[in-house]
Amino acid sequence: MQRVQPIERFEGEFELPGDKSITHRAVMFNGGAEGEAVITNALMGEDCISTCRCMRQLGAQIDMDGTTIKVKGVPQFLNGAQLDCGNSGTTMRLLTGFIAGKRIEAKLYGDSSLSSRPMQRVSQPLSLLGAEIKTTDGHAPVYVYPKTLQGADIRLTIASAQVKSAVLLAGLSADGETSVVEPVKSRDHTERMLTAMGADIKVNENRVTIKKSALKSVDVRVPSDISSASYFMALGALKGKTLCKNVGINPTRTGILTAFDKLGVTYTLLNKRISGGEETADILVEKSYMQAITLSEKDVPSMVDELPLIALLCSFADGESRITGAKELRVKESDRIKTTAELINALGGECEELEDGFVIRGKNKLIGGNVQSYLDHRIAMTGAVGLIASERGGNIYNPECCAISFPTFFEKLRQKND
Repeated sequence: MQRVQPIERFEGEFELPGDKSITHRAVMFNGGAEGEAVITNALMGEDCISTCRCMRQLGAQIDMDGTTIKVKGVPQFLNGAQLDCGNSGTTMRLLTGFIAGKRIEAKLYGDSSLSSRPMQRVSQPLSLLGAEIKTTDGHAPVYVYPKTLQGADIRLTIASAQVKSAVLLAGLSADGETSVVEPVKSRDHTERMLTAMGADIKVNENRVTIKKSALKSVDVRVPSDISSASYFMALGALKGKTLCKNVGINPTRTGILTAFDKLGVTYTLLNKRISGGEETADILVEKSYMQAITLSEKDVPSMVDELPLIALLCSFADGESRITGAKELRVKESDRIKTTAELINALGGECEELEDGFVIRGKNKLIGGNVQSYLDHRIAMTGAVGLIASERGGNIYNPECCAISFPTFFEKLRQKND
């Protein structure tokens, strides 16, 4: 249990962990490439460590030293690997696609939470390329068998960077062209990194096309994760002023800033620059008066990880906010529609659960109380923000799940005003 006290004014300058999505991809893609690479400012949370462990089992040489990872790739993976993906959906889904074209057999499994998440959404489109993949009643364990792949045109009904990435990674080994078309463009870290590593890949709006390619290793400096920064940005908006340094502002990841614009949050992007093909900036956020917002399906892909936090911010806004088109939240580490609504209501707010989102009736304040993390790092960190901004504070049960994406989260919170 973690006790969280309310804070009258929260301000500070924060260096935040590296981006989780980019760390996963830098380790995995370099692990399957020719040559050696150095990844700096990597996120060493449990999910990314799961990716490192799996790539070692597939034959890559992975050496970790603090936030630096050295990778010596192995273009042909070892056969018969038993891959423990831990709690990481990104590890399991992307590796399923990467392995599918390698003509090897592998088993991918994870913890009880990961084993409850749907995997047919990856195996089904991969089967259209000729992959032979068996799930366990649509879930993990997932079994991949040796097959020759043939390029195909894959149309996704739900925008998903993980599914898109799995298909593109399989396409690296498929004969002919493989295309993925999404209804709405999802985050594009895979496309950017594969381009930097020499893949034959083209992007045309929501369509991405890839041809059979051999990857060449590339060094990567990972920008700070905007999803991790968002909790400190939110505290700036609610309780004072925060400056988050070297944050990735890839346009497919800046939905939190779109939400800020709608809410009326005052923020400034400073020192904009390019780092490893990814846009970065320092983000200054100041205490703001917020009004109710409406978000729909077209908004969701760029802010899907931040939606619980955005819903919390709506509790402090004037008026009734409505977030829809977010059914994807039902199949995250927890059912984040249900757990977000329960969190807000436990803190004295008013959040109504919809099938695909929420209705939040803003009260300009939260009282505080006790919240469950549901072993979901996003819910735990959102709860911490709510408690700091509340009148009385409260407790978070099972806060250790923050280690999945942000091992030093509570330490950073204590850094405020330093």
